[in-house]
Amino acid sequence: MLAHLLGIVSGPVGAFVIYLVKKNDDFVGDASREALNFQLSLIIVYVIGAILTSILIGVWIIVAAQILNVVFCIVAASQAYDGIRYRYPLALRLISG
Repeated sequence: MLAHLLGIVSGPVGAFVIYLVKKNDDFVGDASREALNFQLSLIIVYVIGAILTSILIGVWIIVAAQILNVVFCIVAASQAYDGIRYRYPLALRLISG
């Protein structure tokens, strides 16, 4: 649950630290890997948004990505609290396990 919530404030750093410490724990390792994949996917979206700020659409991409980050992280944390494995929609599977 913490790996998902840390994504709101720390980006991929919190999820990466939890993944390194708890990757042998099946549920926590999976949750932190999923959170890490989502945060890394968001970095790609933020870079695209930053590039497109010159034509003004980039600002809206960044704002939308941040809103989705908060919403998806809260939903994922809620699912993890209930013991359900959550898969972020639209997240690239960059780290596999």
